[in-house]
Amino acid sequence: MTGLLGPAEIRELAARLGVAPTKKLGQNFVHDPNTVRRIVNAAGLTPDDVALEVGPGLGSLTLGLLPVAGHVHAVEIDPVLAGALPETAARHAGADAGRLTVHRADALRIDAAALADPPPTALVANLPYNVAVPVVLHLLAVLPTLRHGLVMVQKEVADRLVAGPGSKVYGIPSVKLAWYAQARGAGRVPPNVFWPVPNVDSGLVAFTCREPPRADVPREAVFAVVDAAFAQRRKTLRAALAGWAGGPDRAAAALTAAGVDPGARGESLTVEQFTAIAASAPVGTRAAK
Repeated sequence: MTGLLGPAEIRELAARLGVAPTKKLGQNFVHDPNTVRRIVNAAGLTPDDVALEVGPGLGSLTLGLLPVAGHVHAVEIDPVLAGALPETAARHAGADAGRLTVHRADALRIDAAALADPPPTALVANLPYNVAVPVVLHLLAVLPTLRHGLVMVQKEVADRLVAGPGSKVYGIPSVKLAWYAQARGAGRVPPNVFWPVPNVDSGLVAFTCREPPRADVPREAVFAVVDAAFAQRRKTLRAALAGWAGGPDRAAAALTAAGVDPGARGESLTVEQFTAIAASAPVGTRAAK
């Protein structure tokens, strides 16, 4: 893995482009080649993989992905950075640069059609802290070809994404990611590998996609139950799901039909149990994305 960007190259490239990292876009650029190598190795890519990178920034991780993936889609919202990335790849990645497609786009709005040639199989990204969870969930929803991934996010967010039932940080992101995939923590990343240096640690989250718990229950219906259960997470499910079900008694009936104790709380339930509740929903309950 040659041609990776170090601190001096990152600063020089940013200065030449007139780029200063912005908090609005959640930009923290990785300037440590060893961290890039660690991320790429942990992602477990093969030449058959088509990698999707969100927020490539100045190209540190992109240069690490190009030699190991069959193709790399880089989605960048910043027009200056998106415009400069092909040149950076050509300068540092040699022939591998021909496997890069840059999309000047918002990852929260991109769809499968925009990424169809070739369709991505792996999400590998240093995600902006402020949109990490929505981006991951959106891409999993619209890209059925994704098989696995590794994302770097704020450590607190990483802990939430991989938390299991009963954990204090188990919540909406935990359950919704579990709908799509099995996730696990893949390590901590210190602040000093970024420019600018964030005031928090980062964490790596690895995931492997799987089939939904039940094919006959729509995702939107399950997510509506999850949203309602955690909107008032201190309440029992009988009370928390009253608005969703049309009253506490109807909620209790749906819970009982699903084999769930109406006195339980959302933080104790698995994604399979949330799916069972959605399958037992009274007619007319509302769905949410």
